[in-house]
Amino acid sequence: MTRTKTLATSLLGLSAAALFAFTSAGGASATSASPDTKEVPQTVSATLQTSGVADYWTPERMRSAIPGDVLAQKALERGGKTTSRADVVQGLSTKIAGKAGKGKPSLHTDEAPVSHIGKVFFTLGGANYVCSGNSVTSANESTVSTAGHCLNEGPGAFATNFVFVPAYLNGAAPYGKWTARALYTTTQWSSGGDIQYDTGFAVVSPLNGQTLADTVGASGVEFNAARGLTYKAFGYPAASPFDGQSLKACSGTAVNDTINPGGTTQGIPCDMTGGSSGGPWFIGTGSGGYQNSINSYGYGSRSTTMYGPYWGSVIQQAYNNASAN
Repeated sequence: MTRTKTLATSLLGLSAAALFAFTSAGGASATSASPDTKEVPQTVSATLQTSGVADYWTPERMRSAIPGDVLAQKALERGGKTTSRADVVQGLSTKIAGKAGKGKPSLHTDEAPVSHIGKVFFTLGGANYVCSGNSVTSANESTVSTAGHCLNEGPGAFATNFVFVPAYLNGAAPYGKWTARALYTTTQWSSGGDIQYDTGFAVVSPLNGQTLADTVGASGVEFNAARGLTYKAFGYPAASPFDGQSLKACSGTAVNDTINPGGTTQGIPCDMTGGSSGGPWFIGTGSGGYQNSINSYGYGSRSTTMYGPYWGSVIQQAYNNASAN
């Protein structure tokens, strides 16, 4: 089943120095998807060229990619607008089952690789970046969830050279590099950089004749869920003191953002840094639960709370459009 709520309120008061997020790829044409409210398109997409992209991402380029949190900072510097709570429609609770795969004082834990969770690499504005992502259940069996700022400037261009590397560990790509052929995000993110809608989905091409879900599995997703749930969030933090070479996780009960109240983002205790952007939040205490948000932002370079967008009707529409591609 699905559950929805709204992602609405002003985060314009956040300074780029105070906010950090966690990270897309080229030659894209934007198209709008079906409207969700008042005939306003809620989803924007881009079609990507795929030839040579996997080869572009050598181990050296993957290691030197910039943590994507700087892209969220740039979006805030551009003055991304936000939407009032009244502008967001709450939908019916929806839950879509997933598919089984083959395969301390600190606020984070070290984790063994998980087949469906990985790193995303992409090019934006001539620079190479890195974020985190997760294979999610979809009609096309080829959809990866990540942060909106990991595939679109918000507002601005879409990324190019976008690949997903599941179960990444110390430079190894045990399931290969999956090249994106299309990217989707919310209109609120792509046109205004609204952090409350900071979610995107990449549709990847088959690899060796297999779909992504058949190869690594795919998490179930849930939209319009109750607030204040317990989550376990995963990611590959690459900014100091981390190196982005292994999977980390944080756990806790979600609370509202009280630093900039009035919106719908929620936070859990976490000290992951840039590079973990786009990593999945699972309801419950493990990686087998339903995904219900992503790592989006924190306050300051030593943040102890990770915030994620509320997955409501608008983000569900982006997911639906990606899933059907």
